[in-house]
Amino acid sequence: MADGDNKSANMLAQETAQLEEQLQGWGEVILAGDRVVRWEKPWFPGALMAATTVIFLLIYYLDPSVLTGLSCAVMLLCLADYLVPTLAPRVFGSNKWTTEQQQRFHEICGNLVKTQRRIVGWWKRLCALKEEKPKMYFASVISSLLVVAWIGQQVHNLFLTYLIVNFLLLLPGLNQHGVITKYASMAKREINKLLKQKEKKNE
Repeated sequence: MADGDNKSANMLAQETAQLEEQLQGWGEVILAGDRVVRWEKPWFPGALMAATTVIFLLIYYLDPSVLTGLSCAVMLLCLADYLVPTLAPRVFGSNKWTTEQQQRFHEICGNLVKTQRRIVGWWKRLCALKEEKPKMYFASVISSLLVVAWIGQQVHNLFLTYLIVNFLLLLPGLNQHGVITKYASMAKREINKLLKQKEKKNE
């Protein structure tokens, strides 16, 4: 068991080191973005929502086709991939890279690797469910897709995407400031109260 844990830890460290090397040119930008999404200043959440609102209003106003939208998105990614590693050291100053920043960059890369592993684990569990319990797999997948299709039919695609993007951008800050834990514990308490009330009624 210990050998397996050591092997997993070594693989995690190796994958984290590889990701750090790949993202080294983006280090300053990633750290700046990390400070924003973790709400180091109280006005950061408002700035995030304002920025996404402007972008989505621009998309709504221009109303590009799917092919045009994909082409522009890929073009912007290519430009960022070329320009950011070149301009970031000049803007942020590579000589200001401290031990604390390096440690935070390492933590971010480690969290990204862990998130990737979780997604792969979920996919493997879904594939295992398909092999072991095909009826349950079929019923759960079809019902989930029907719910998603119904939501997509009720809510405008662009507005739904706007809500999802805002939620994902605000999620690290909500987690950092304990908002999710607070409301999750409140919901758990209310559920426990309801269960206790039902038990008393049954008695």
